[in-house]
Amino acid sequence: MTTVALLGTGIMGAAMARNLAKAGHEVRVWNRTEEKALPLRAEGVAVSTGPAEAVAGADVVITMLNDGDTVHDVMSAAVPGLRAGQAWAQMSTVGVAAIDRLGAFARSHGLVFVDAPVQGTRQPAEAGTLVILAAGPADERLEPVFAAVGSKTLWVGEAGAATRLKLATVGFGIAMTSVLAEALALAKGLDVDPALFGQVITGGPMDSPYLQAKMKAVLDEDYSPSFTVRNAEKDTRLIAEAAEAAGVSVDLAEAAGARLRRAGTQGHGDDDMVASYFAGFLPGAPRREHNGAVGRGAAAPA
Repeated sequence: MTTVALLGTGIMGAAMARNLAKAGHEVRVWNRTEEKALPLRAEGVAVSTGPAEAVAGADVVITMLNDGDTVHDVMSAAVPGLRAGQAWAQMSTVGVAAIDRLGAFARSHGLVFVDAPVQGTRQPAEAGTLVILAAGPADERLEPVFAAVGSKTLWVGEAGAATRLKLATVGFGIAMTSVLAEALALAKGLDVDPALFGQVITGGPMDSPYLQAKMKAVLDEDYSPSFTVRNAEKDTRLIAEAAEAAGVSVDLAEAAGARLRRAGTQGHGDDDMVASYFAGFLPGAPRREHNGAVGRGAAAPA
């Protein structure tokens, strides 16, 4: 049994905490909004009142927070409970500049730092089938921890390499979702039932389980988040920053970011990222929803 401190119990962190507890690990969590973490007590997870309390005596510390600044702030608050030699798996998506800063923080406190962002959203997190992109020392304490939350761990080199790979993979997912959302909005705007788009694609070379899941969300008007508009937009900015430093043009990521920002201003920031569908409709343009009702943010049909 490994003692694990998990900082951040959002969509991903809460699911990971449950799977760690199911695997028999002693799990302590902390979340800025404590009420969101309290349901985990029913799963055998201890809820700490602060980061320092959570990490004190832990074998492994996991950060699953929104961005690099938040991770740095929370780990700084955890300093009184940290001890040299603890393994820190930084599993948030934070970008290239932030991962270097966090690595420096780890060195200054004698922590074994592993850059380990995950590929996957709510469903694989709940199923314990995330793909873990890991870089840094392959500390044996992390093996059972990663096995509890993921189906595969891919070690890719020195710390920073996993974050760079994650930017490429998450960029692919965001771009693919944005293209689908745009295609469904175009069909609707052209007075074509978006379900017919699905009939054309299903079973063909462009089909995939991911496409089906995201398309179903739009057709069912169910935007329960697996990965929110807000977080996807944040990741497009991280991708653009890293690409500019590398001399690479990321036109699709930047276009996706613009659509996600539009969807956010329409009130969809906490919806699933496929809600960028709504960004396809110009303000005031007439639009009917799939059931004939007027959708959020849309003008009534003329």
